[in-house]
Amino acid sequence: MLSMNDLSRGTLFILDGAPFEVLEISHSHIGRGGSNTTARVRNAKTGQVYTRTFKQSDTFAEADIEKRPISFLYSHRNEYIFIDPKDRSKRFPISLEILGDKTMWLKPDMELTGVFLSDSSTGSPQAEIISIILPIKLDLKVTEAPPGLRGDTAQGGTKLATLETGAKVSVPLFINQDDVVRINTESGEYTERVIKA
Repeated sequence: MLSMNDLSRGTLFILDGAPFEVLEISHSHIGRGGSNTTARVRNAKTGQVYTRTFKQSDTFAEADIEKRPISFLYSHRNEYIFIDPKDRSKRFPISLEILGDKTMWLKPDMELTGVFLSDSSTGSPQAEIISIILPIKLDLKVTEAPPGLRGDTAQGGTKLATLETGAKVSVPLFINQDDVVRINTESGEYTERVIKA
């Protein structure tokens, strides 16, 4: 069982009989020793996002999950197809609603981790994919960057650059087209230039 203090970003737990993933969490202290936790949670099967408030005494069942390596293959309309790298005939589709903002970092043949929910209630040996775990740092090529002009700012300035996945990220003025930059996928921010074009 998980207590309220065990909940953190990315935790998977069972709430009202359904698996949920914590997206954001904040603790607030109320008078006389009590505290509440407000969390944005996403239903792992439907993708719907809710804001829930939990008390200090609340407990939750831990979701029965398994993590396996997968590769991103392609996207078609609002569905993203992943494969098992060891058996390329096994495909795992996930909808855009479930993946959310994670789709902006996906590129073909990218290796990542799949989160599978075991269906212990029906006794089915088939696990259902409910989420993916991206690498925290990801190297991506800049496909479009406006020129950075000297004298635009008194301090170090930034500009908006488009990456090979289509994501737009704020980068320093010295970044040019065809540079490879390292991005933090959790915050969506530029961290450093890896290769200068």
